Amino acid sequence: MRVSTARPADGVRVVTVDCPPVNALPVQGWYELADAVRAAGRDPEARCVVLAAAGRGFNAGVDIKELVRDPGHTALIGANRGCFEAFAAVYECEVPVVAAVQGFCLGGGIGLVGNADAIVAAEDAVFGLPELDRGALGAATHLARLVPQHLMRTLYYTSRTVTAAELHAHGSVWQVVPGDGLLDAALELAREIAGKDGHLLRLAKAAINGVDPVDVRRSYRFEQGFTFEANLAGTAARVRDTFGEEARP
Repeated sequence: MRVSTARPADGVRVVTVDCPPVNALPVQGWYELADAVRAAGRDPEARCVVLAAAGRGFNAGVDIKELVRDPGHTALIGANRGCFEAFAAVYECEVPVVAAVQGFCLGGGIGLVGNADAIVAAEDAVFGLPELDRGALGAATHLARLVPQHLMRTLYYTSRTVTAAELHAHGSVWQVVPGDGLLDAALELAREIAGKDGHLLRLAKAAINGVDPVDVRRSYRFEQGFTFEANLAGTAARVRDTFGEEARP
């Protein structure tokens, strides 16, 4: 697991996650990501943060294998808290966050991009919450920031994905570009944002968060309670063992 931070341009910080093979993060990885994003936002010289990932996909969510290996609930509690911290770090970053998304953006990936300020996506990017097929719940709060309410519900119940082009049509993705131009496009937007006055950008971020119609922290925490309930009831393990084939309660 590696989270690195680079300074490719004046006022711009790039936080990159590299967790082969699919960027499914273990508990510690979510905390490392949260720490890196918060540190980048606290940098007095930073005016925009780009959140990126190495490899063929942006993020595949929680490391399910880590949960399966734990006979108790320590890993689950850790994953819940780690995701909560990482999503909050993106939302509360003191400067705007641009997510650069390629390939798959699933589960926890939706929590990250749903809390970002802007999204630039590669043409091959797909977004979705396969939670019900993985014995989990959560991040509907963040998917609802990307698509209209009824589409969010349909995607959630079916575990289907949507493409970058579809999200662009809904206005939640700023730009769709060829994969080899993804980082350049994200940096171009970041540099444009970073060209503004740093103090005003920080005030703007705080002001926009302050008028947000949904308290994303509280909403996501509410969802997490049902995730834990599904695990206590044994439903989560049963569905995970059948790879989502169990359709009846």
